[in-house]
Amino acid sequence: MNENRIQTFTEEIGELKLRGARADRERWLLVIGTVALIAGVAMAIVGGFQASGTTEMGDQIAFLATGTLIGLALVIAGTALFVRYSLARFLRFWLVRLVHEHRSETDRVVEALKQIEGKLDR
Repeated sequence: MNENRIQTFTEEIGELKLRGARADRERWLLVIGTVALIAGVAMAIVGGFQASGTTEMGDQIAFLATGTLIGLALVIAGTALFVRYSLARFLRFWLVRLVHEHRSETDRVVEALKQIEGKLDR
C-alpha cells in the first residue's frame, strides 16, 4: 500500500515536468544579505567616526550621508534578505515535517480501521 502510493506520487511528479528549486540562488541571496548587513554596520560605524572627527559642518554632513545613511540602507536591505531566506528555509522544513507527520498518522488510522474491520467481519 505504502510503496504503491510512493510510486504513484513519483509518477505524477514526473508527469508535471517541474524544475527543481534553485537552492544555489537562495543560498547566494542569503550570503549577499549577510554580507550587506555586515558591510552596512561597518559603513555606519566608519561614517560616524569620520563625522565626529571633523569640525566642519559640511564635512560632517557628507560623512553622515555617505557612510552612515548608506550603511543603514545596507543594514535594512541585508536584514530583509537574511530574514526572508532564513524564514523560507524554516517554513519549508516545517511543511515537510507536517506532511510526514500527517502521512504517518494517516497510515496508523488506516491500519487501525483495517484491524477493526477484520474484527467486525468475524
